[in-house]
Amino acid sequence: MRRVTVVTGASSGIGEEFARRFASRGDDLVVVARRVERLERLAAELREQHGVRVTPVALDLTAPRPGRALRHRLAQEGVVAGALVNCAGYGRSGAFARADAEETARQIAVDVTALTDLTRALWPDLLDAEAGLLLNVASLTGYAPMPGMAVYAAAKAFVVSFTEALWAEGRGSRLRVLCLSPGPTSSEFYGTSGTSTDGVRFQTPQQVVDAAFRALGKRRPTVVSGRANALAATLMRVLPRRLVLALTAREAPRPSAAVP
Repeated sequence: MRRVTVVTGASSGIGEEFARRFASRGDDLVVVARRVERLERLAAELREQHGVRVTPVALDLTAPRPGRALRHRLAQEGVVAGALVNCAGYGRSGAFARADAEETARQIAVDVTALTDLTRALWPDLLDAEAGLLLNVASLTGYAPMPGMAVYAAAKAFVVSFTEALWAEGRGSRLRVLCLSPGPTSSEFYGTSGTSTDGVRFQTPQQVVDAAFRALGKRRPTVVSGRANALAATLMRVLPRRLVLALTAREAPRPSAAVP
C-alpha cells in the first residue's frame, strides 16, 4: 500500500507549515483537522505546487477513539501511514478554579488522549515503514508547572515524557521518534487560548519546523526550538522545582472563587 505522511492540526500554524514542508520534499499527505474548508484549500494548493497527493480528513479529536477512526479512513483511501506528526493542540489560560469543565476536558482529550490514541493506532505501520517517523509536538510549557495554564502545561509535560519513552522503546528499529517543543510561536493559539502577548518574543512556524527538521538528522528524543527557549527548558529541568514554580507563578492569575 502507498505510504503517506499524516499531519494533524494542519489547518493553521505549525501543523500547516509541516504539511507544506513534507509536500515540498515529495511526500503524499493526509492532513487532519476539524476545519475541512481550510484543509481542502491547503490540499489544492499543495497538489498544484508540488504534484503530491493530499487527502483532507475532517476529524474531531475530542471524539472517542480518533485513532481507530483515522486508521479506518486511511484503509478506505488505500494508504498506510509512514509518518505521523501529532501537531493538533488546544489550550486555555486562566485560574483553574474558574475553568469551565467542558473546556478542561477538551484540552485533555486533544492534547493527551487523542495524541496517545492516534499514536497507538498507527504505531505498527510506523514501525513497519522503511523510514518511519513519529513526531509529537509538545511545548516549552511542558518543562515546568504553569499556574494560569495548569492543565495545558501538564498535558504537554505528558507529551514530552510519553515521546521520550517511545523513543527508547523504538531504538533498534527504523522508526525515528522526536518530540518538538516550540516556545511562543506566531499562530492562532494565543487568540484562542486567551494568553497575553505582552512582551512575548515570537518565532515563526517556519523557524519551528526548521528546528524539527534539523533535529531529525540527530539521534536524540527531544528538541526545543530556539536557543533561548532551549536554555530555558534546560534550566527548568535542573533548577529546584520550588524555584521553577516560584518563577512561573509570577505571571499567574490570582486565586478566585470556583465556578458553581
